[in-house]
Amino acid sequence: MNFSLVIVTFAAFLTPMLLARFQITFIPTTVAEIFVGILLGKSGFNIIESNAELSTISTLGVVLLLFLSGMEIDFSLFKKPDTSTPLAARQAENTTKETPLKVASLAYGGTVACSVLLAGLFRFFGFFSDVQLAAILFSTVALGIVISILKENELLGKAYGQTLLLFAVLGEIFPLLGLTIYSALKSGDSSTLWLTSVIFLVAVLLLLRFRNFFTVFKKYTKATTQLDIRLAFVVIITLVVLAETVGAENVLGAFLAGIVIKLLEPERETEEKLDAIGYGFFIPFFFILTGVNLDLSSMFSSSETLVLIPLFLAAFLLAKIPAYFIFRRLFTPYNALSGVFLSETTITLVLPALSVAQKLNAINSQQSGAFILAGILTCLLGPLLFKYFYKPHEEVQPKTDVHIVGVGLISISAIQELSSDHFNKAIYTNSQYQYDTYHNKAKVFLLETLESESLILNKVFDTDVLVLAHKEPDINYDIALKAKEYGVPRVILRLDVRDPRKRMKMEEDLKTSGIEFYSMFDVNVGMLRSAIESPTVFDLLTTTEFRLNEITVTNAKYVDMMISQLPEVTQVIISRIFREHEPIIPHGTTRLELGDHLILSGSNESVEYLRTLLEINNE
Repeated sequence: MNFSLVIVTFAAFLTPMLLARFQITFIPTTVAEIFVGILLGKSGFNIIESNAELSTISTLGVVLLLFLSGMEIDFSLFKKPDTSTPLAARQAENTTKETPLKVASLAYGGTVACSVLLAGLFRFFGFFSDVQLAAILFSTVALGIVISILKENELLGKAYGQTLLLFAVLGEIFPLLGLTIYSALKSGDSSTLWLTSVIFLVAVLLLLRFRNFFTVFKKYTKATTQLDIRLAFVVIITLVVLAETVGAENVLGAFLAGIVIKLLEPERETEEKLDAIGYGFFIPFFFILTGVNLDLSSMFSSSETLVLIPLFLAAFLLAKIPAYFIFRRLFTPYNALSGVFLSETTITLVLPALSVAQKLNAINSQQSGAFILAGILTCLLGPLLFKYFYKPHEEVQPKTDVHIVGVGLISISAIQELSSDHFNKAIYTNSQYQYDTYHNKAKVFLLETLESESLILNKVFDTDVLVLAHKEPDINYDIALKAKEYGVPRVILRLDVRDPRKRMKMEEDLKTSGIEFYSMFDVNVGMLRSAIESPTVFDLLTTTEFRLNEITVTNAKYVDMMISQLPEVTQVIISRIFREHEPIIPHGTTRLELGDHLILSGSNESVEYLRTLLEINNE
């Protein structure tokens, strides 16, 4: 019986449990698994014997690690600002020119230049002669570790988190491409370089072939088939085998497979199942066996290793220093420095890169061990120094802009009821009488005309929500269509039309344009019916203290959390959850998902507290 397999399996199971039990949060799980491998392997008790089974599982582990790293990339960060509508174009003009993408790209460009310089110095002083390999290693960033720490600190939805995430993405993509080129040149087979393009071509073909897969696969899948997972492994195995066939590295094929699946836009459930397969079994084997195969006694007996460990560590740290001066364009000195320290973590790609180099006989075991130990130290120092230097500053939560056209008792009362903590409010009229009557009740603006050109000129359409409450339905209708054409995200209008044919035609046009509408008659009938049929519901709808509220879950920190575990949940009543437009009756064991819309009531304080927790953009 293969007892080594049993021991590694138990070690993979116990390591995260022990970290949680003793509340050791400063060590990433992957680094802890390497330490466990060191303890159980050649450098420790030597109770694990490497064999074919463990080697195969470890290889699958590194393949899945790079695959899941490819799936971590948020491609929306690379998109140019939306200019498809006049409103979007105006908003793009008003945004800062120092975007996260620009800052991250410049910062990583400085890192690459510094890495090449450091690699040259290592060769000049005779410490390490392979400039290309050293430059690749010095410029790597552990994307998975960076993402986990940003998510833990609820920073992914902020410009700071987006910048560091993009920097880490670049720190994984470019070294991986560099490793492929390095391997081809070092092996003396230059044909590999152009053959590598075949891998990208096949990746594109797979992407095109399965582009609609996740929109229809639910019709065919079932518990015993799991077609989404089967597709993932079809893509992984195809690209990994192809990469090895053309002489490239299997990690490149795995990384491209992750990108392909990510671009196919799988459901979150699919991503969770793939994470479970990778991080639940295969990937821990890779990190534990990395530690098992380290012979520290041999390394530390070598003066070369003892000299190289601090030198490699210093190089890993110094390579990212240029990023500090670029990060300063967007962030405070402390936060720019903390971002640099978080970006120092390098272990994810260092291990497969060293494996490739050893196969090519480009590096000896002492040098490889020094790189690994230096990489482990970056994963310990990086998160610790990040937490020490990062100074969270109170960011003003973005408010929703609400503009109302049409002044009356109802619209004035409604805008007064909207919380100023969450809404920027303004109301417009072209009636001097209405302005004189209500301008001291709310922020009312007097316009000469309600023509669309005038509304655009006065920035009435520059809003998130436009409410058209004018008593004339034709005016509301015309403005609504113009506003939607201009790019207003949400338009609501009052539509009191007596002619049923005219009303039906208007409603069809409004629905086609994605515009919401209501009539005072329907609203009053509905309220009266509620008063008669459901007096308690009527009280709930009309009370100002315990009104119905809607909260959207955008904080990934609370994904998969049971409702009963939410803070202050005993102070509110969650009546419905809308998930992908489908209503769900909530129970205490119901788990939250990103994008859930919670319909709840409770005291204003409790509701607002939950809103501040759940609506942080941390996806």
